Amino acid sequence: MELTFLDPVYAQPGPYACAYLDTSRDIPDPEAAIDLRRRHLREDLTRQGADDATVAAVVGVAGTDQEIAGLHGQAIFASHGRLALAEELPDPPAHDAARFGALPDVMPLAVRHAPDIPYAAATVHRVTHREAGESEELQVDFQTGRWPGSAVTPGRCHYRSGPAAEWPYAATEIAGELAELVHRGGAEVIVLGGQAWARNVLVNRLPEPLRERVVTVAGDGHVAGDGQGRALLEQELSEVLRGRMRARDQAQVETFRARRARHTGAGEGMAAVVAALQRAQASALLLNTPVELSARLWAGSEPTQIALSAADLESFGVLGFQEEPPGAALIRALVRTGAELVVVEREELPLEDGVGVLLRYTDHTDPGMPA
Repeated sequence: MELTFLDPVYAQPGPYACAYLDTSRDIPDPEAAIDLRRRHLREDLTRQGADDATVAAVVGVAGTDQEIAGLHGQAIFASHGRLALAEELPDPPAHDAARFGALPDVMPLAVRHAPDIPYAAATVHRVTHREAGESEELQVDFQTGRWPGSAVTPGRCHYRSGPAAEWPYAATEIAGELAELVHRGGAEVIVLGGQAWARNVLVNRLPEPLRERVVTVAGDGHVAGDGQGRALLEQELSEVLRGRMRARDQAQVETFRARRARHTGAGEGMAAVVAALQRAQASALLLNTPVELSARLWAGSEPTQIALSAADLESFGVLGFQEEPPGAALIRALVRTGAELVVVEREELPLEDGVGVLLRYTDHTDPGMPA
């Protein structure tokens, strides 16, 4: 998974104020609950030493996602009085959290983006016009996105229709438009729901290579998200994509397995990961979920200034370093050196210390510390 969506955070210098909030509106008086969360957020960040302008930038965005129904949350980052990034979370955090520190705590957000599968969803349903004399039509609603993030940040929904009696002909043109969206978004899975006969006709009109990506689902073709701001066929997408990995990430897992077996081009454990990041040698970090990073990490002002001890950074001549949350230090190094993140369940690939690394190149020299 590429981490370029985090670039806006690091485009601003620290220190950073970070917040993860439950902003769901599935309770009787959601605004009162969110007002209380804002007050606690302001108190927490102020107590940690955040300046008033930065606190205001975070609090001002908290709970402004009224257009999204159901369970969801927010991740918010700001520094020096300016908002750096605010993202909607498809699921609320287990508990609200706020932190003010030298590095942004983006690990929870990065993990929630996984598996980041590009997909297309479409549903076919009948439209009956009340006006006398008008024929019944079949309508297709379709949408593309990246799962699970687009569950609460859905893209534009497209609508196309044609006479039910002429559906085999109308479906050809609609399938062409759907295929174009699939190619444009690189969808790896096409989830189709709705009226069975009409849906199957549409599948048969798709180009043959795309038919292999189709998964049909039961249902009447209505949006399953049950509310504003939710993805088309959200529940069905969750069921279809649960436990899957993006094709590129799965390929990197297999590459890691092969290289680990050959004892070259990959490493396992926090020491190996840190050594690779110090040399900007990592092409991808493999991370077990649930995330359990117990190692202590120290970091300086540069992304490659990361170590398992303060003494290591001192030996490299680094000044102004401090201990940081391991997730914050790791993700900054990945983003700033152009490495990817591969989130993999521990049951599928258990890793020492919960982490592994794929290397861009192999080097048997002393790792050293880049300037």
